[in-house]
Amino acid sequence: MINIALPKGRLGEKVYDMLERAGYGCPSIKEPGRKLIFENEEAGVRYFWVKPSDVSIYVERGAADIGIAGKDILLEYSPDVYELLDLNIGKCRMAVAAKSDFYDDKQKTLKVATKFVNIAKAHYTSVGRDIDIIKLNGSIEIAPILGLSDVIVDIVETGATLKENNLEVIETIIPISARLISNKASFKFKTGEIEKLTEKMRLQIKTDD
Repeated sequence: MINIALPKGRLGEKVYDMLERAGYGCPSIKEPGRKLIFENEEAGVRYFWVKPSDVSIYVERGAADIGIAGKDILLEYSPDVYELLDLNIGKCRMAVAAKSDFYDDKQKTLKVATKFVNIAKAHYTSVGRDIDIIKLNGSIEIAPILGLSDVIVDIVETGATLKENNLEVIETIIPISARLISNKASFKFKTGEIEKLTEKMRLQIKTDD
């Protein structure tokens, strides 16, 4: 039995559809209700829904053999897992955004509001910029408007929220997409099953070419 952690929400549903097409369906997962764990012994899979930011924890700790996590989570928390496949869905980017009249005065410490502290630190360290990190958990867009920060580092999908708050992307740090990840011990003991599932998923990936 392969235990699979799916992120709750639209992304998890998309990934489940791919897994179903790959022969790992579990009909009960589509039934209405509040159940979180579903299994199909015939297909050899057990699924459970978890908060997207928790998927890598379930996989790293071995409660799940494999799971689907955004590249942003993997970069921010550096879980000790194998990254098996870029699913090329859930695409967005990690970016720096600021007010349209923003000017970066290199003589001053740059105030950066973000919930992605490690990604922001790594980015600014790589360019040698002195920063003051302000960790926020929500509504990051208002930080520059209220003068709390100079810039924000956040995930940008369409940019609509930024535009509505008179902010704009001034720099893209890295593209983000959903990744198939595996627990290291599980991969060792269930190599055949996990590699077979990975290959069936790979065949469904739509590339940009």
